[in-house]
Amino acid sequence: MKITSAKFVKGVIGTDDIFEDGVPQVAFVGRSNVGKSSVINTLSDQKGLARTSATPGRTQEINVYLINKRFYLVDLPGYGFAKVPGEIWRKIQKMINWYLFRSEYVQKKVVLIVDAQVGLTKDDVAMLESLEEAGKDIVVVANKIDKIKKTEYNEQINKLQVATGTHLLIPYSAKNKTGVGTLINELFN
Repeated sequence: MKITSAKFVKGVIGTDDIFEDGVPQVAFVGRSNVGKSSVINTLSDQKGLARTSATPGRTQEINVYLINKRFYLVDLPGYGFAKVPGEIWRKIQKMINWYLFRSEYVQKKVVLIVDAQVGLTKDDVAMLESLEEAGKDIVVVANKIDKIKKTEYNEQINKLQVATGTHLLIPYSAKNKTGVGTLINELFN
């Protein structure tokens, strides 16, 4: 499978008709600055589809992309550390929790993006546990594998697999485009 079309549809901050139009939804969630935008850009093979930034917390709404006119890729703001005022940070966290856990919207899959070099943070573990408790179909993307030393790679990936349990773990590098095909296949399953 290949992504042949990817288009930004809209940014939303709450209930919206787009989530009720019957198009399947795949949610992307991860810590601030984990590289969600870079993953989206390499998947779509469009450099500027999702805005990337070195500043954590840049995404402050739910960005919806239409992929191959078949499903919505729903890019949630980052959780955890962000360079935004406390009130905005709390609003972002509420938005994430509302969309994933309180709304009636059903996600076909939830892609949890973690930093392969850092490993699972306390916030990542909390998100993974919440997703599991909610019965979500979870795929874990270990982004930034290009930053792991070759001598430590296998050990780090094994640690991540143990930490994420039986969920599919996809080693990924937006820089080298490693894991792109595997993730695309998962999105279309």
